[in-house]
Amino acid sequence: MSGGAARRYVAAALGRARARGPPPLWEPPPARHLRALGTGGAVAALPPLLLPPRRHLSSRNRPEGKVLETVGVFEAPKQHGKYETGQLFLHSVFGYRGIVLFPWQARLYDRDVASPITEKSENVAGHGSKEVKGKTHTYYQVLIDARDCPHISQRSQTEAVTFLANHDDSRALYAIPGLDYVSHEDILPYSSTDQVPIQHELFERFLMYDQTKVPPFVARDTLCAWQEKNHPWLELSDVHRETTENIRVTVIPFYMGMREAQNSHVYWWRYCIRLENLDSEVVQLRERHWRIFSLSGTLETVRGRGVVGREPVLSKEQPAFQYSSHVSLQASSGHMWGTFRFERPDGSHFDVRIPPFSLESNKDEKTPPSGLHW
Repeated sequence: MSGGAARRYVAAALGRARARGPPPLWEPPPARHLRALGTGGAVAALPPLLLPPRRHLSSRNRPEGKVLETVGVFEAPKQHGKYETGQLFLHSVFGYRGIVLFPWQARLYDRDVASPITEKSENVAGHGSKEVKGKTHTYYQVLIDARDCPHISQRSQTEAVTFLANHDDSRALYAIPGLDYVSHEDILPYSSTDQVPIQHELFERFLMYDQTKVPPFVARDTLCAWQEKNHPWLELSDVHRETTENIRVTVIPFYMGMREAQNSHVYWWRYCIRLENLDSEVVQLRERHWRIFSLSGTLETVRGRGVVGREPVLSKEQPAFQYSSHVSLQASSGHMWGTFRFERPDGSHFDVRIPPFSLESNKDEKTPPSGLHW
């Protein structure tokens, strides 16, 4: 089994484990370790509780010259409460190692779940009349281990956070590599005795080791200052989710700021989309169809092949794909909705709904950042 195949196998096992959920009061036994390829890469072996029966990774399956090394010990996932800054984790879908920087409290609008408890309701015109209730859900700003980025790049963009660049070109964007947003249920926590367990250029700028703390990685002043400085463009506020024929689409929009161009104001948003196949049937994304409505009164239709230049295959082994894109309007608000067209192995097609989501600008308009502020 190649390194990539091992990682895909582990990601699939983790996805199945997450779908089943941990048993009540589940706790991993002591001394069952996470093990990773010594040359880097996602976790390549798991505690027996997470592995399917009668399937094990052995030395004969390792790529030549690659050695498995212990990287940490699994901890019990939190059923209640939040993970703290400095918590090491394994992503339960994409399989990468990461560390929590800080949490965000988002409003989740799940069109598959009817909840009588509401904090805010949403009813976007032009996409049916279904009213959706929002409930609070925890997401985390995290750093991705740079060693794992090459192995997940075909399934998840590792530059999920972008900003407007403050240059002469008002359309310029720049990205922060290895920075992601992760839902609470996608966190598989683990601990490590390594004082620098995550390889990322911002790790030692943002965090420092303190063996008296649990977890033993605490925020430096630079992390607190960076969060405060860039809060308007980092904050995650709304999450939208909908499932069609066992394909779940999750959308997270972010307001990026306003720029002046040709005597008019142009407002920019980033949106992150995750596609997840909840079935065992292999499907492939072929087309996208967007409707973009602006408060100025314009309605734009966008059609095209695939997304971000790809036509991802969603299978039982690789059930998810995640990407980011951008949209601009000449109005301070609007909304988007649409469909993805998928193809089955027999050549038939079906459309998957993209949940409608609002594009709202921040009320306290500020100048977009010009770089990483420490």
